[in-house]
Formats: sequence, C-alpha cells, structure tokens
Amino acid sequence: QALCFQIDKLDKAVAAAHTFSVANPEHMEMRQNLEYYKMMAGVKDTDFKDLEARPHMEEFRMGVHFYTEEQFEPAIGHFEKALEEYFLADTECRALCEGPYDYDGYNYLEYNADLFQSITDHYMQVLNCKQNCVLELASRPGQSTPIEDFLPAHLNYLQFAYYNIEKYQEAIECAKSHLLFHPTDEVMNQNLAYYEAVLGEERAKPVAFRENFQKYVNRSVLEKELLYFAYDVFGIAFVDPDTWTPAEVMPKRLREKQKVERETAARITEEIGNLMKEIEHLVDEKTKDSLEIAKMVREGGPLLYDDIIVSMISKSLNGSQRVVLDGVILEEECRELHHLSNTAASFGDGYRGKPSPHTPNEKFQGVTVFKALKLGQENKVPLKSAHLFYSLSEKVRRVIESYFRLDIPLYFSYTHLVCRTALEDKQEDREDLSHPVHVDNCILNSEALECVKEPPAYTFRDYSAILYLNDDFEGGNFIFTELDAKTITAEVQPKCGRVVGFSSGSENPHGVKPVTKGQRCAVALWFTLDPRHSERERVQADDLVKMLFDSEETQSTQDEKAQKKSSSAEEHPTSEATQMEDRETKEGQTVAAVLEKDSTELPANAEVKVSESSSVHNSNTSQEPQQQDPTTATDAALDSSNVKDEL
Repeated sequence: QALCFQIDKLDKAVAAAHTFSVANPEHMEMRQNLEYYKMMAGVKDTDFKDLEARPHMEEFRMGVHFYTEEQFEPAIGHFEKALEEYFLADTECRALCEGPYDYDGYNYLEYNADLFQSITDHYMQVLNCKQNCVLELASRPGQSTPIEDFLPAHLNYLQFAYYNIEKYQEAIECAKSHLLFHPTDEVMNQNLAYYEAVLGEERAKPVAFRENFQKYVNRSVLEKELLYFAYDVFGIAFVDPDTWTPAEVMPKRLREKQKVERETAARITEEIGNLMKEIEHLVDEKTKDSLEIAKMVREGGPLLYDDIIVSMISKSLNGSQRVVLDGVILEEECRELHHLSNTAASFGDGYRGKPSPHTPNEKFQGVTVFKALKLGQENKVPLKSAHLFYSLSEKVRRVIESYFRLDIPLYFSYTHLVCRTALEDKQEDREDLSHPVHVDNCILNSEALECVKEPPAYTFRDYSAILYLNDDFEGGNFIFTELDAKTITAEVQPKCGRVVGFSSGSENPHGVKPVTKGQRCAVALWFTLDPRHSERERVQADDLVKMLFDSEETQSTQDEKAQKKSSSAEEHPTSEATQMEDRETKEGQTVAAVLEKDSTELPANAEVKVSESSSVHNSNTSQEPQQQDPTTATDAALDSSNVKDEL
C-alpha cells in the first residue's frame, strides 16, 4: 500500500491497506492510514475491498447479511453459492494435503521406519490434514477461532430461509441434510415434522437429503475411524475438528482414557484458577475503592419523575452499571398491561411461534408495541391499553437514559411485553432456569470466563431494562452472576412498578430463576446508542400513534364543536354566527408512586445450565414454526438472527 501510494495508484493502495487491516484489525498505523484514505478526494467506497477474500466465506457473509435483513430470496442465492464454493475449496484443500511427508524440521535425520510404518505415518498425516480442512475453510482473517459447525450452519440458514418463502420441499431437503450431521437435534426434527405436515405426507415422502452431504459425512466418518484407530493403537494423536462426530466413532478405550485426562486437566485448571483468584482479589482490593467512586459519580442522574425512587444501586447489587427503581408505574397501570399481555400476546411471539423457547417447563407469550397498537386499531384489544404500553416504554427509556447520565440519546432496539407461565405438571424436581444466564450484547462462554462481542450476539445493544407488572407467582427472581454463569452476585424479586436497569455488556451476565407457580409478566426493553440499529417496529409504532391519536383528538373536537353549536342555536337562534370555538386541549397522564416491597440482595452460588437452541420449533401444524438464529449452532457466526433474548 505504501508503494502504490507513492506512485499515486490510490485504488490499489486503499485495497492493499484494507486487506491488511482485515487480517490485522488491531494494527493502529494501518487503521490511521485507512482513515486518511477515507478523507482523500478520488477515493471511492468500492476501493475498500479485501483482495484475499475467499469466495465461499464472502458468499456466506453476504448470505448472513441478507438473512438478517429478512431478505430471504437473495440470502438463499448467496448461501447456495457459498456451498458450491465451499466444496470446491474443500477439494482443493484436500488435494494439497497429498504432498510429501512432513518430517517436522530436522527429524528426518533420525527418522527410521520400515515400509509399512512409513506408509502408516504418511497416510495418517494426510488424513489428519484433510480433516483439518474443516478448520481452514471456517477461519476468517483477523479472528483467532474458526466458525464452529460452519458447513451445517449453511443448511440451518437455508432450511429456515426456504420456509420463509414457502418452498417447503427445499426446506425439507435442507433439514434432512442438516440431520445427517446432528441426527438427534430435537428442534430440527420438529422443524422437519412441521414442513412435512404443511407440504403433505405424499409430497414430502420422496424428498431426500442432498447426496453430496451424505457422501461428505460418510467419507469424514471413515477417515475419523482410521485416525482414531491409529491414535489408539500407534499413539498418533488426532484432535477431531468437528462437533457432530458420533460418539461411537472413537474407540471405547480411548474415550475412557480421554475422560480421565479431562478430569485431571479440569482439576489442575480449577486449582490454578483458585490460586489466580486469590492473587486477583489482593490486587482488586487496592483498586476497588477508587473504581467504585468513579462508577458512583457517573451513575445517579435525575429520575425525571417525583414518585420514582432508587431502591438499589450498583454497589448494593455487587456490580457496575446496575440499578433497581421502584414506583415507576401505578398498580392500575400494571393491571392494565397484565390484562393486555393475556389478551394480545401470542405464544412464542418473538420466537416465530415457539411456545417454550427457554425451558419446556414454562409457557411463553408476548406482544410487541407495534403489534399491540395494530390490534387496538382493529378493536381486538383496548386501544387505550396499547397506547399505555407505548407511553410507559418511552417513560422507562427516558429514566434509564437520565439515570446513567448518557451523553447521547438511547434508541429502542427491541421492546416486548412478555409473560412466562409455569406448567403445573412439569415443576417436580426442576433444576433449570426460566431463562439461562446470558449477556445481552456478546456470546457468553462460561467455561472460558469470557464474552465474545461478535454476531450472532446483538452487539449493538448498550443498555437493558425490565419493567415488572406483578408478584402473584412463585419463583422467577432476576439474578446477576459472574462470568461463570453460576456464582450469583445479586437477586431481585419482581413486583409491580419495579424496574431493573443495567448496561448490556459482559459486566452484567444475568438470568431468571424458574417460575414454579403462576404467571410472571414484564416489559423487556433493550436500547442502543447507535441510531442505525434503532427498532424498525418502533418507528412504525410512532407513526401509528401519531395517526390514531391525532385523528381521535380532531374528531373529538369536531363533535364537541357541533354539539355546542346545536345547543347554542336552540337557546339563541340569532347568535349562531358569533359563537366562539373552544381551544383544543390534550390529556396528560400523572404518575404516582406505589412502593410495596423492598428489593432483595441475596448473593449466593447456584448451578446454572446454559442452554441454546437453534432452528424452528413447532410440532403443532396450527402454529408457525420458530427458529432461533441458526448461528447459535455456530458459536461465532458472522451475524445475528431473529431470536430475542427475553429477560
């Protein structure tokens, strides 16, 4: 890029700089160069291209982009092209593995083997190389880890994209192909059953999986069996790059050996971790006071409404950027929204119809602001209640923005009125959570104690809040945890008018304890500081409110004027032309505080199982299927999906 810049070939200089920056995103000097190029005359946006972009990865990236925008037809085209390019790249990668034996440096000087041992060593090296093509093709420049389950992820995206454009035969084909990799995937099997029911048994029966995937899986399994045999008998190490490999492929003796090794490694890691925690604790104690003071100064802005009180702050919640507010809405407002949730909400809303997205022991239902307003417009729910939902969500946004002293405005990212209902016959010996511990804007890896801020996480979310509507249920407490998703740092009991607000990053892993009896209702809100990611439905809701309530006020005023004119004409027939019109007035809402319960801080330890699911879920043909974003099956895929992480 430097040489091209010197000879005034800016397009090539920009492309070279961009290519280097993609592979080395932390390189500060190159980032500065790119900023400089952006300000130069004659430089076009199209000049910023990756010269080393791999066709299959570029097509996959474009497919994810269109999928996220819910443009399913172009997404399908890119995913299908990505598969075509993937198999070409896989063939090339495997061919390159069939080169001379790699002696690993100068080991050839000491290598001494007979014919059969030499053949075995070389062939195992070739097979190992071919297996690792999976990692090679799933790797991205600038990323330390490859995309997990990369090839099956294409099929996961495709089956749901085809479903959305009502191409059920293709959806069945992709679902069956995906099941070649994960035959016990419960949700994908339910997707398949739904597609077959919609298409009809006679038309669905002949549809089979794609043959190239069956050949791919069979070949890969045979290679793994040979590699594991060599590992077991000759000690030639093999690390399986795939997550879908059937357990029986590995010899039993080797499985038991690896189990012992894992347990030993886990014990050593735990001991080292405990030692490191002690050291960190000593260091943290010295800096804790100054950090807490800085956080407290930043938080604690005005609450804007006299009746709202701060019940708990970050310090009492054992974390940072956390707050519990009470008296945000009135009892009657809670009851009205609770009634709206049971009138307007549909099962699995936000999850394309999946009635139990987080746990099979509870029923989930919800409704968005725009959907509630549309139902109100159609007289299916009280329009007043829908407008209250709209207004109170805006109230919470303003309070959170003010309390955390944000310099730029918060925008709605997603708003959802949700209820979780305990299923009476499924509460015995229950150990799961109502919502597993997670972080709102990054992928939580509780074992590695890290949170990766990349898709499919909603990386643009900056603050979150939950407005609770009731407390007449058992369980369902909100919890903050450490990054291990097990150690509870604070616990908050829901009640009418209470709001829990917090920043959406890795500093605030959170979840919901199981609802064991009754129904727990709340308004879940996520906010972003980036207007480019503001909620599209919110803009539609703003327009609908303006249309509905401006027209209502106009009609009401006209009716009032007509009535006054009629009355005046009867009493003073000669003075009709001199009647004065009343000024229009707008009604405002007053909000009073209702303080009933004190928040509860219960630091404790709890075992939390983090569960994820992908794809569509619905075994009932009368409901639409639901899919969480397929990238939940890839752990680090390129973009996000339709799933909403309800709190």
